[in-house]
Amino acid sequence: MTLETPRLLLRPFAPEDAEDLFDYARDPRVGPIAGWPPHRSVAESREIISTVFAAPNVFAMVLRETGRVVGSIGLVGRHPMGERPDCPDDEVGYALRPDLWGRGLVPEAMSAVLDHSFADLRLRRVWCGHVEGNWRSARVIRKCGFSYCTSRVERHSGRDRLIYYYVRTEEDWRGELSGAL
Repeated sequence: MTLETPRLLLRPFAPEDAEDLFDYARDPRVGPIAGWPPHRSVAESREIISTVFAAPNVFAMVLRETGRVVGSIGLVGRHPMGERPDCPDDEVGYALRPDLWGRGLVPEAMSAVLDHSFADLRLRRVWCGHVEGNWRSARVIRKCGFSYCTSRVERHSGRDRLIYYYVRTEEDWRGELSGAL
C-alpha cells in the first residue's frame, strides 16, 4: 500500500532503500531520541528493513522531489495503555533526516497515516510518544492534533527515561473532517 501527500510518497521499504536509510539513521541526532542506536553500516540498515520495517503499516517517507527515502513513519504494533479489545489502538513512530527538520514533512506524513489508521484500519485511538528533552518532537506531535495523556518512566536507549504519551482519537479525527466540509 502506498499513501500519497503533496510532497511525499509513503510506501513499504524495499531492500534498495538501505543506503538512503543508513544515510540518515547513522546520524546520532536521529536514533537515540527515538529509542534506537545509530546504524553502523548499510548492512545493518538492510537488516532493519527486512525485520522491523517489514511490519505492516510501516512506511518509507520518499521525497517526491528527489525520489530518496528521507524518513520512516508507521504503526509500531503496541500502545502504552495495554490491550483493550473494546478500543483497538496502536502507536505511531517516525524519524526524519535532520536536514529536513522543521519543514512540516512529519505532520504531512502523519496526516496520511492517521487517515489510514482511522478510515482503513478502524483504529479507535492512535498514540505517539517522545522522551523527556525531545521538545521538537513534542511540538510536532501536538501540531498533528494529539493531546497529552500520560507520562511514565521506561527503559529507553539503555537507561530509564521519562516518556510523554499523547493520544489522537477517531472521534477527534472525524470531528476535524466534518469541520473541513
